[in-house]
Amino acid sequence: MTRISIFGAGAIGGFLAHALSKAGADVSLVARGPHLEAMRTKGLTLIKDGTADTIDVRASDNPSDLGVQDFVIIGLKAHSVPPIVEQFQPLLGEETAIVSAVNGIPWWYFYKANTGTGLDDKWVEAVDPGGAQWRGFGPERAIGCVVYPACEIPEPGVVRHMGGDRFSLGEPDGSQSERSKILAGLMRDGGLRAPVKPRIRDEIWIKLWGNCSFNPISALTGASLDLIGADPACRSLVRDIMIECRNVGEALGARFNVPIERRIQAGADIVGHKPSTRHDVEMLRPMELDGLICAVLELARRLGIKTPTLDHVAALVRMQGDVLGLYQRRDDIEAIITGPYEPADN
Repeated sequence: MTRISIFGAGAIGGFLAHALSKAGADVSLVARGPHLEAMRTKGLTLIKDGTADTIDVRASDNPSDLGVQDFVIIGLKAHSVPPIVEQFQPLLGEETAIVSAVNGIPWWYFYKANTGTGLDDKWVEAVDPGGAQWRGFGPERAIGCVVYPACEIPEPGVVRHMGGDRFSLGEPDGSQSERSKILAGLMRDGGLRAPVKPRIRDEIWIKLWGNCSFNPISALTGASLDLIGADPACRSLVRDIMIECRNVGEALGARFNVPIERRIQAGADIVGHKPSTRHDVEMLRPMELDGLICAVLELARRLGIKTPTLDHVAALVRMQGDVLGLYQRRDDIEAIITGPYEPADN
């Protein structure tokens, strides 16, 4: 039986745990607080299409209780992982794969990327300070994952599915590996869509396109995606940020096979929805800015590509985080993302 541990059993982690358990995997969760206690005493409940289904799960706040796994799926926000890399070690054997189900530029992005720039086989400081994950996990463990479902936790131990069922997977080198096929098969058996993509980085950028534009605008204004898309000035701002983001992605070899206007409209069509960064503000949680915004600014500087619109919006949303006490600036990253545009050495 395939052993899978989900580290960070939030809404998406719980949704995955339910599906993979239904598929017959040996699933365990690393969680904490009231959510952990509720799962221990009452099980994990998924509410989907108006129907509630509860399963028993093995959950702990101590990874040493769970043993070595075949797969570790990280469901934490990207900025919270580097400081706790050591906590993952009891879960890792020689063949353990790590799947980061997080938004933004992933820590492993330049492993076997073959971009032809001076960035290949290096980590991105904004998402992996000092290479904590690159050194502590090893990029050879990484399987890429782009998350599309929307879920929430209405109360401890309960996950409500709001929409979407696709988790795109992909190896950094684009291969159709046996481990990717095994995980994708389990996801499909659990009722999810899980294509294994030969160019997973393209999907990373397409999703990031919306995250780095709609998210900071919503965080600053409190507006939902449809309101941003319906306002001509805000829609123009989103477009300008997307153009800059696309320039960075294309310089790294990413393909943007969706026209900008269609990508904007895809967000604007979601009525009443506010992205995760605005939820961080409203719930007074640490703001998810590094992987979604600061990483793009870092790469732009490394590549010598100007991003004036994103620079200005990023400055505002980082200041918002400062004022609210929800974002901790790092001097080394500030020096990079506000510094000169200097192309990487080839």
